[in-house]
Amino acid sequence: MVLFKRKPVQFLQNPPVWDDNIEVWYIPQTGEIFVNYEEYLNRMDFYNQPRFICQITGHSGLSFFEALKSELTGAQEVDQAFPEALKAPVLRRVQFQTISRIDILVDMVYDEFKADYYPGEVVTIQTASGERMTGTVRDKARLGSKVLPDGTLTQPFSRYMISIDGRPDEEVLVDGSKISRDRKIFTKSVLRSFIKKTVTREAWTGAPWLVKHDVAAQYHIDTRVPPHLRYDNKLLERKQHQAQKKASQQTNGAQEMNGAAGSFQNFGPARLPELKPAPKSHKAAKTQHNQSAHHQDANVHHDPGMFYPQNQGPLPPIPGNQSYHFHVPFRHTMHAPPPLVPQPQAEPPPPPPPPKYPIEDLQLEPRDDYVRPALKFICSDPPEGVVDSGARNDKIRMKSIGPLLETWDTLNVYCEVYKLDSFTFDDFVEALEIAKEEIPCQLFDEIHCALLKQIVSAEEDGGKLLVDLPELDEDDDEEDESASPSPSPEPEPKPTGRATRSSLAKLEAERLKAEAAAAEKTPEPQIKHRAPEVLANFDWIEQLKNRQFQDGGWEMIMVGLLHQLSKKPKQTEACEELLSHLVPPDIEPSQETVRQQYSKLDLNLRVSALQILCLLTVDTKAFRGYMEECADTMTGYRKEKIEWQRQRKQAIEDLKGLNEQRKMLLPENMPPSPPAEEAEVTKANGDVKMTDADDSPEEPSEAESSDADVSARRHTRRGGNRAAERQRKREEQERKKEAELAAKVPKQSKQFLRLLKDIQKKQDVIKKCEEEIATIDNDLREADCARTRLLGKDRFWNRYYWFERNGMPYAGLPTSSTADAGYANGCIWVQGPVDMEREGYIDMPAELQEEYKAKFKMTVPQRKKMEEGRTSVFNARQWGYYSEPSEVDSLLNWLDPRGFNESKLRKEILNYKDKIVTHMENRKKYLTSADEEEDKEQAKVNGKEEPKRMATRTKTQASPEPVHFRCLNWTNNVAIEELGHLHSEPPPPPKTKGRKASRKNRN
Repeated sequence: MVLFKRKPVQFLQNPPVWDDNIEVWYIPQTGEIFVNYEEYLNRMDFYNQPRFICQITGHSGLSFFEALKSELTGAQEVDQAFPEALKAPVLRRVQFQTISRIDILVDMVYDEFKADYYPGEVVTIQTASGERMTGTVRDKARLGSKVLPDGTLTQPFSRYMISIDGRPDEEVLVDGSKISRDRKIFTKSVLRSFIKKTVTREAWTGAPWLVKHDVAAQYHIDTRVPPHLRYDNKLLERKQHQAQKKASQQTNGAQEMNGAAGSFQNFGPARLPELKPAPKSHKAAKTQHNQSAHHQDANVHHDPGMFYPQNQGPLPPIPGNQSYHFHVPFRHTMHAPPPLVPQPQAEPPPPPPPPKYPIEDLQLEPRDDYVRPALKFICSDPPEGVVDSGARNDKIRMKSIGPLLETWDTLNVYCEVYKLDSFTFDDFVEALEIAKEEIPCQLFDEIHCALLKQIVSAEEDGGKLLVDLPELDEDDDEEDESASPSPSPEPEPKPTGRATRSSLAKLEAERLKAEAAAAEKTPEPQIKHRAPEVLANFDWIEQLKNRQFQDGGWEMIMVGLLHQLSKKPKQTEACEELLSHLVPPDIEPSQETVRQQYSKLDLNLRVSALQILCLLTVDTKAFRGYMEECADTMTGYRKEKIEWQRQRKQAIEDLKGLNEQRKMLLPENMPPSPPAEEAEVTKANGDVKMTDADDSPEEPSEAESSDADVSARRHTRRGGNRAAERQRKREEQERKKEAELAAKVPKQSKQFLRLLKDIQKKQDVIKKCEEEIATIDNDLREADCARTRLLGKDRFWNRYYWFERNGMPYAGLPTSSTADAGYANGCIWVQGPVDMEREGYIDMPAELQEEYKAKFKMTVPQRKKMEEGRTSVFNARQWGYYSEPSEVDSLLNWLDPRGFNESKLRKEILNYKDKIVTHMENRKKYLTSADEEEDKEQAKVNGKEEPKRMATRTKTQASPEPVHFRCLNWTNNVAIEELGHLHSEPPPPPKTKGRKASRKNRN
């Protein structure tokens, strides 16, 4: 039986089918029938998961059908391998066994049957002469133990009648010690597989092993479960045992409380009861009786008849005013209190099992103690309810944020295809904003020209159209235009009778009336733009082929491209809106007016135009070829990474063995710690050296004062001899110490040092492997350009993007002209949920919202408003961002790792947190104006000179200098290196060979 989570797969019960004509879906392997196609698909998805286990072989990670096939194959092999004669005895022995672990059960059965044989089994016998023969057990006799004269019992044994193979008339009677089986027939693995195939067990503690019904019927095995092994009886016994245990605990608790009350009443220290034998004398019995009576008096309640037996007549009179004073005879006749009978209490329901995390994010308890950090919005129309959006650009609308990010990411990821230098997102936005006729921006022009070059190849490359464009029916349009202002008049009907002036006048009046009515029904079409007029004498494909981009050339090419793309129904609205601004109907169209209109174009429309161009270039062969090349490169990187991982694994194993050897050699090779005496001697020797150095010039001076009559040469020779002698003695002492240390070093020190060198080499190898693996991982990340990978989703299905995550270097191309910025995008962008996720998880139907509210006391939209605070995004067309490192930390604290979505998102953010924070800090530095920093520094240094500086500025306000924008620092170095010129510039003329030829002629 196939297992799922170590339990047999339970098949669904087939629904009743009353109509024979109804359509059903059937799974032949399980026999399940479904009347709903969705249920059938869900069940097939469940069966196709690689989470099933073959019960016979133990193989895991299989789908249900693979595990079922494996079990059928294994069952056939087990049937063929296991001896037929042993099947029935083994099954009878296993039946109703309560051993829970199958390995213990297998060991027990194997030990019992390994030296026991049954009729019909093929065995090998050894005769008295030592000959070995094969035969079949025909009969078996079990002989019991025999009592010896000394009272001991012998071991029981069996005798077998065996017919010899190849000798039909010869049989042998042998003992069990002379018989053996083939070792491959009866093994623990085969026995285990056989038991797994034929026996089953329910999933409760103490459940017996039961032979399957079909197998039990085949081998005539009783399947009636004994009463003491049934689940209901086991459950009843368990309940009774628990009730008795509770009763005993309550009784012991009451006795302990009574004993404690007595001890508290005596105000003495609590002592354990003394265990004494029962009193034998009458005096001791009377004393014990009095003590018990006194104890009862001390514990009696205010009710005098509390312990008096019922139906015994009225209570005797109580003498005196003491309510608790009774006559001695009455005290002696008083019965003991009845035993406390515990009242059966209803067992409380067991607590629900703790949830196994992670779970669905919205199934976690709402948190009102922490709110998600506030989002920032770069647009002028943030989502509804946002109070402070932190907007910095009033020209961008929310609908343009998504295309803006998509365009920037495409241009930077595929910068090698476009031959563009990488640029930051802030420079890109600034270029789209400030590019005008009076402020030419190289970044703005290069982006358009690079994209247009991917649509039509250059003339030297054939000048072919590289994308699919709708065709323009120019002839038909011209005919329609020429026909529309002058409709052909209908032929006048010829009068049948005599034509008079009055009749002709009536016909003319009717004709004019019909024409007026037709003109009212078909109003003249409103002209939105004048693109056909400006393109009448301009072939944009030819101009693009020749790369004529100067003086409004690429703007005219854009008009021609947009006019042709407007014939596509999906792009008609966007193209018509752009053309209405580039070639408006109220301005005479020309190349110069188109250039002027493009320089005045709204930022949102510029984003729309670039998005249209990017979507066109994605379908080109160069684009697909680059993606395939990156995929092949990633395959090579993966193979190389596997090789480095294999080397690292081998080096780690080798290092583990070397460390074991080092541990073994370490006790013998520990460097001896210097004793205190040697340390003092070493210190003294150092002091001696210093004193000798100081005394060496003094001794000659003393010698000069004492031996003034001795010659200088003799005095000098003696002083030199003394210094040499002291130096020699010091050297001898050092040599002796070194020899002593060398003698103390163990003999295996060379081996130990060699081992340390090997360990260091292995550590260096491991470090190199890890560095190579990290480099390859980064190369894989940069080559992964097929799609933009998101960081993850939060509990409300908002999507989080860090665009540097894949497809590009972290900070853009290192050779970029703006590489000193140190970042590419520098923000974590948050996109709202797509419509399907929003409708399925947030804006749910009313009944599901009520169910969620009953569980968590709020609906999902209310929870979203509470936990996200005052800034939220509600659909996939809304974007916010984080740009501060502190916001990243706050976001990580807000994310709950117990949910599926947020655990993955939190893990991804933590993996890239250092890079994200670094880029955010670099972005903040880059956006800080350098002029403002210089002004602040000079103001701090000069101090008093600041008014003069301000006065100078006031004088020059009449002619202010032009503001320098960051995006103007960008240069397309890639195009200059590969092409020799910018995209927006014409290619340089080819170098002529006239000079070289003239030089050759001169020579």
